[in-house]
Amino acid sequence: MKLTLKLLAASTLLAFGLGAQAAPLVIKYSHVVADVTPKGKAALKFKELAEKKLPGKVEIQVFPNSQLFGDGKEMEALILGDVQIIAPSLAKFGKYTKQLQIFDLPFLFNDLAAVDRFQASKEGVALLNSMEKKGIKGFGYMHNGMKQLSANVPLGSPTDAKGLKFRIQASDVLEAQFKAVGGNPQKISFAEVYQALQTGVVDGTENPWSNIYSKKFHEVQKYIMESNHGVLDYMVIGNAKWWAGLPPDIQKGLSEAMAESIKYGNKAAFEEDVDFRAKVIADNKAKVLPMSKEHLDGWRTAMQPVWKKFEGEIGKDLIDAALRANK
Repeated sequence: MKLTLKLLAASTLLAFGLGAQAAPLVIKYSHVVADVTPKGKAALKFKELAEKKLPGKVEIQVFPNSQLFGDGKEMEALILGDVQIIAPSLAKFGKYTKQLQIFDLPFLFNDLAAVDRFQASKEGVALLNSMEKKGIKGFGYMHNGMKQLSANVPLGSPTDAKGLKFRIQASDVLEAQFKAVGGNPQKISFAEVYQALQTGVVDGTENPWSNIYSKKFHEVQKYIMESNHGVLDYMVIGNAKWWAGLPPDIQKGLSEAMAESIKYGNKAAFEEDVDFRAKVIADNKAKVLPMSKEHLDGWRTAMQPVWKKFEGEIGKDLIDAALRANK
């Protein structure tokens, strides 16, 4: 009789989940680049830190290289709750806030250190929190690097770009940027860029050194111009409703892991920018062309009207804050 009662009690506990440890919370983190890039390394570091800080409570599943969602679908997937964390390019937020278009303005930032200062400013932090009513929780900014122009012809002057087809992200600013120099911008998913360059669907593109090397774009482009004309950074974001429903201890552990992983990834971005450039040069498959101050001034002048065109949507005060970060 006693044995029967004990078995009954045990089965009751199991039925209500009281006699067994709850399964860990599965969190899907999707991104579109390779594990060897700064973003890829940061995502893996987040998994390592989160699972260490919350042992048995969370399981972080990282999906690189558009394995889960491509860059054309990942924002929608996040809003729908099909994935919990993504790290899209800052160019992808135009539908949710026009202010983040500031990061697409050509020749706005002198270097990555200036980008870092602006993102850490009160104006930059405010942008992180600007989309919560639209279902997006901003965790932080992640660096990739300054963008370089690439094409199958040298682009010493803005007039050299006339009539060329350039792959761009889905950004009105980037579209205007290439139209300003007579180019023909084409919005193509990141996962399709290599083939588009290889087959001549587009003639050129813009990317930081880490993307150029890790995605082998230098194998299908003849020239890479050291233009440093813009920044390709990301915002790590989560589904706001999902985040709000997490227990406080889970939020705390994940927040700490995210902050540490972003810092880790950004350090890698600063250090590896030079290394990836050296690897592209060493491969000797595309010719890397330095751009003189005279060349850059020509490009800057040609693209300057883009600032004025989007000043109303972005805000002059925000642009001025970004310019102050250059000093």
